Amino acid sequence: MDTLELQENEVVWQRPTFVEDHRVRMRLGAKGRLVIPAAIREALGMTENDMLDLVVKDGELRIATMRERLRRAQQRAKRYIPAGVSLADELSAERREAAKYE
Repeated sequence: MDTLELQENEVVWQRPTFVEDHRVRMRLGAKGRLVIPAAIREALGMTENDMLDLVVKDGELRIATMRERLRRAQQRAKRYIPAGVSLADELSAERREAAKYE
């Protein structure tokens, strides 16, 4: 099982800090295909074979990488976890304790 904790020297992708208006008008292709322009893929850190999350919200199609969704979820969860607490360590301890009684 993968843990969400970062190692000290691990590099984390972060959204570019520059702000540009990446706006393009295009036609939907055959069978509903849509090509995301290279500049937009680069700005969002998208690479070939990335898993994407698509959602319709307020009448708009929103596309994000799963990496970005995970980053946002971790950021939201971090507000509720006290500093210095490892949820992975707590879960392991709980499982070890439960295993004593099996």
